[in-house]
Amino acid sequence: MFVTGLCFVAVTALVKYLGDRIPPAEAAFLRYVLGLVFLIPMIKPIFKTTITRRLWRLFALRGGLHTFGVVLWFFSMTQIPIAEVTAMNYLAPVYVTLGAALLLGEKLAARRIAAVVAALVGAAIILRPGFREIEDGHIAMLFCAMIFAGGYLTAKILADEVPASLVVAMLSIFVTLFLAPLAMMNWVTPTGHELLILFAVACFATAGHYTMTLAFASAPVSVTQPVTFLQLIWATLLGTLVFSEPSDIWVLIGGALILGAVSFITWRETVLKRRTVTPPVPATKL
Repeated sequence: MFVTGLCFVAVTALVKYLGDRIPPAEAAFLRYVLGLVFLIPMIKPIFKTTITRRLWRLFALRGGLHTFGVVLWFFSMTQIPIAEVTAMNYLAPVYVTLGAALLLGEKLAARRIAAVVAALVGAAIILRPGFREIEDGHIAMLFCAMIFAGGYLTAKILADEVPASLVVAMLSIFVTLFLAPLAMMNWVTPTGHELLILFAVACFATAGHYTMTLAFASAPVSVTQPVTFLQLIWATLLGTLVFSEPSDIWVLIGGALILGAVSFITWRETVLKRRTVTPPVPATKL
């Protein structure tokens, strides 16, 4: 999980370094196109699986949700500091918990409600409405976290019916297809250097998901989840030292509160031996 955090910080750093010359939709599209090379080992399982019309609709729904989430995330990276993007992305598992109660019939006990409220207080600490200007990037990240949560819930439904490798492969395929027309609407020809950066983004994102899987095979999510907070520390240091972004103690406090709430919910699910619904923070990323 330590390495996973570094991988995802590398993703955010590279996207930040890329800048805003390439529109967010095109940057996201190129990241997924270049990342399709990692799907080659999954081609055989795809053709072996019988996919019903209902499954096609669910794959398309998840792909559509993730498409808009990714575009909002790329946009936010050009608008607000890395630390704030990282901290606000912690909200996605909280939205998953709420969505599981509303859509999947999960019970929302008093302790889980208190944890959700604590997470929302953490978001308010980061945004501090009335005390600072709330930028478009902040609003985009609020919706981004909600959309990623919707995509994760759809993935939970799919994972009960088809292999996980197929769920991952179909996400990449549908997101690439859905991003294509958005990218073409305002196409800017990328340089070889920019393509190299976006391929590195795809590599680090894939590596992050792989190391996260290794971590889950070695320890429960309730143990690995708190380590994710280190990602916010790396992001804050990176933003301050490399991109000259002002460090904000309130972002760290708010992010710690959100992640603490997510970790508590995950721990309660483990103690009560429920089917795990609340995902680890990295699972809702790119």
